[in-house]
Formats: sequence, structure tokens, C-alpha cells
Amino acid sequence: MLLCIDIGNTNITLGAFKNHELVFVSRLATESDKTDDQCAVELNNIFRLYGVSPSNFDGAIICSVVPELNRSAFSAVKKLCGIEPMRLSAGVKTGVNILTDNPAEVGADLVAGAAAAAAEYALPCLVIDLGTATKVSVIDENGAFLGCAIAPGVNISLEALSARTSQLPRISFKAPSGVIGKNTVDSMQSGIIFGTAAMIDGMCDKIETELCREVKTVIATGGLAGDIAGFCRRDIIVNRELILEGLRLIYARNNAQKSSAK
Repeated sequence: MLLCIDIGNTNITLGAFKNHELVFVSRLATESDKTDDQCAVELNNIFRLYGVSPSNFDGAIICSVVPELNRSAFSAVKKLCGIEPMRLSAGVKTGVNILTDNPAEVGADLVAGAAAAAAEYALPCLVIDLGTATKVSVIDENGAFLGCAIAPGVNISLEALSARTSQLPRISFKAPSGVIGKNTVDSMQSGIIFGTAAMIDGMCDKIETELCREVKTVIATGGLAGDIAGFCRRDIIVNRELILEGLRLIYARNNAQKSSAK
């Protein structure tokens, strides 16, 4: 089995693959000060929850945008599973041609998402990651990563709105009955949910104008993908596990190259 770990700013997403089949997905809150033993205990508890033994894993790959957790996560996997995890970083063959000013600064999660999108969907396409930040990645008809747009994520916007205003409350994340709010909570929910959906539609339009062609596929991923995509005018495919699928593909690509080199 293959263990795929996506360490994000808000959540750590774990996925276990048996061949091409996703056996389980689990999400943990990101805490950047965890020790390797704490990480190992949490990993072991997740494995037990899903009836999987650490010895079942013969491979692991990690992508991370939280450098403070890298050492602990890598050490935990090695200690618990007895394997050296692959890190998605410079030098790893991803199959994605990154056509940005500085390819090294592109987040590993964006690269993994692009790898999965290019392999699984009609191109050109857009990948909208609705996580801590809202990111719109552009993948051209050759599977190359052209660049992206980054905006504050939904939860960041909500927290800022409540923290920086005296009279606006903290609210639950659900869509109101209409765009025109009749009370404070409905008005805030409308702005956050419908406003984010409208921003996504608008960014897709602007990207197509800049590309001078229509994209064939728009994919939404991340924790809030299912909550926002349904309110967009665009036809959007929701795939919350896109990054995990990309990690599986990248691991397989590099493992095959190692095998052929022997």
C-alpha cells in the first residue's frame, strides 16, 4: 500500500492507496509544533481506526506547505512504517512542466493537483483549490502549469470579517435563502458563499480571455469545494482527493524510473 500525505496550513490529509484504489482518507488539524512521536501516535490511531497495519505500507510520499512539520512528519512515517517517505520537492519527476518565473516557488500541493488534473481530465483546465487560500491554477492543453491566482480563503475572510468589525458576529458556514440578505447573518453568508462563487466564475472568465480560448474542464478541490462549487455558474467537477491522486501518480512515476534503472 501507498501512504500519501498532504500537509496544508489548516489540515493534514492522509490517503492510503492499494494499487489505484483509495482505501481511506482522513483529515487532521495542522499543528506546526507537533513532535515526531506525536505525529506517529496520531498516524497509528488513524491506521487502527481504518483497520490498517503500519506494516501494510511499502511506500509513502509527502507534500507540504508547512516546513515546520516536515521533519516530524517524515520521522513519524519512518518510525511507524519502517519506510523512507518520498518528498515532493525539486528533483522529483512530476511530469508537470512548470512555466512560471520561478518554478521552485510553486507549492507542492499545486504541482500534485496539476499532475492529477493533467492525467485525468480534458485539457486545458483550471484547478480551484478551496482551502486556507483560494487558488486557481491554470493547466494548458499540454499539461503544463502556466501559473495561478491566489486569494484569501473563505475561512480567513470570515475570521477577518468578525475580528476586524465591532458589530459583525461569527457565523456558521451555510448558504442563505437568497443573495439579498434580510439580516446580518444572512448578509454575511451571502457575501462569503455567493461572493466566493461569483469570484470563481469571474476569474475563470478572465483566465479564458487571457488564454484566448475556452478551458475544457474546471475542477474544485480542497475542504470547501463541495460547499462553494454548487453555487457557481460554471459546470465544476468536485474532486476533494485530487492532490492525493496526484501524489500517487508522482510516486508511481518515480518508482517506475527507479525500477527501470536497476
